[in-house]
Amino acid sequence: MMKANSVRTIILITLLIFPGFKAFNRSVPEKDGAKAKNIILFIGDGMGVAQVYSGMTVSNLPFTLEKFPYTGFSKTYSADSYVTDSGAGGTAIACGIKTNNGMIGVAPDGSSVKSIMEIAHQNGLATGVVSTSAITHATPASFVAHNSGRGNIEDIAKDFTKGSIDLFIGGGANHFRLRKDSVDLTTDLKEQGFAVVYTLDDLKKTDSKKIAGLLAKEHMEKASEGRAGALEIMTRKAIETLSKNKNGFVLMVEASMIDWGAHEQNADYVTSEMVDLDRAVSVAMEYASVNSNTLVVVTADHETGGMTLQEGSLKEHKVTVKFSGAEHTGVMVPIFSSGPGAEKFSGIHENTFFLDTFLQLLNLKK
Repeated sequence: MMKANSVRTIILITLLIFPGFKAFNRSVPEKDGAKAKNIILFIGDGMGVAQVYSGMTVSNLPFTLEKFPYTGFSKTYSADSYVTDSGAGGTAIACGIKTNNGMIGVAPDGSSVKSIMEIAHQNGLATGVVSTSAITHATPASFVAHNSGRGNIEDIAKDFTKGSIDLFIGGGANHFRLRKDSVDLTTDLKEQGFAVVYTLDDLKKTDSKKIAGLLAKEHMEKASEGRAGALEIMTRKAIETLSKNKNGFVLMVEASMIDWGAHEQNADYVTSEMVDLDRAVSVAMEYASVNSNTLVVVTADHETGGMTLQEGSLKEHKVTVKFSGAEHTGVMVPIFSSGPGAEKFSGIHENTFFLDTFLQLLNLKK
């Protein structure tokens, strides 16, 4: 009895000193059944733990990701390779299925599989995809298109006109306008009620409920070469637009070029894109802070470069980086989550678990 009283006293003192501390009790499980109305998913393409911490190190502002209450990991292997590409990695997250490298929105046999965007749209939610690359690139395309070859860009662009997506913002204007088949897909989009815009200024001005933001002919600029802050604007506009739907929304925002910086083994490129992503995440967290029915999740499709941090200084905001190579790796990637149901993303998961978890939290059926 004396021992039990001592334990209770220690726990009480701990709770008084650290009011944010939760005593772990296996007999009292976390509350289950939390439902979200809105989901904002960020994908840092190529973002591993080293990429995240390198961004934290060089950032002049506190990192928003550090404020997330739950963290976990995702295993990223594809159906045919221990090391995934972005097509298979994006498809696993969007569609809940392992597929072969190079495929988007389809099973290994080539059959189409529904994405979170298609299911949400069918259930009356607003849907959107934002990317710093061409919007037809593998990761954003995995949420909208169905194709056995991620390089079939013009066919992928057509899938953006098929009604499952209410808003898309990124690069890739040429894939919609200057096509081999001479078809201008923006004409179709305008007939469907989309505001088609080509600059950030025009994006900010439009009040349309459906937006096709084609902000570059191909990919957007690097953050370090003039694009810094644009992802914040794109994310804010997407949330502002999609939140007009009373049923809720699902938004995916991709920071594409963390991956590209790692492919180039360029530490400054990686860290500037990482900081840029975190600023966009702060926009989502700002919205979620006054809309408590909003779940925010930040993860990656894979890690790139085998990046390690050899030296650094948090005070001087500098870091020394080494890459083991220039390609994707098979290491697990982090998951950060905040909002209703966020605890479900802690622990280690297959990258296919996102879809069913999102549907459960939104109370949607496939």
